[in-house]
Amino acid sequence: MKKAFKLDGLDCANCAAKLERAVAKIDDVSKASVNFMSSKLVLEAADDKFDSVVEQAKATIRKIEPGVVIKA
Repeated sequence: MKKAFKLDGLDCANCAAKLERAVAKIDDVSKASVNFMSSKLVLEAADDKFDSVVEQAKATIRKIEPGVVIKA
């Protein structure tokens, strides 16, 4: 499954790169990309693991950049 999420509060390209690297390392993530200009996270993972991956991504982002919020 592939889905895009809005990242509210993303305010620097370096932060976007850090988030992309961290989310890509989560188990079961096939691909993760963060576009700083559009403030979007595109996440790919297996359908049966997707909800779990999204929750892990939210926790990872909260830990690295507490001011950034994922919105569907």
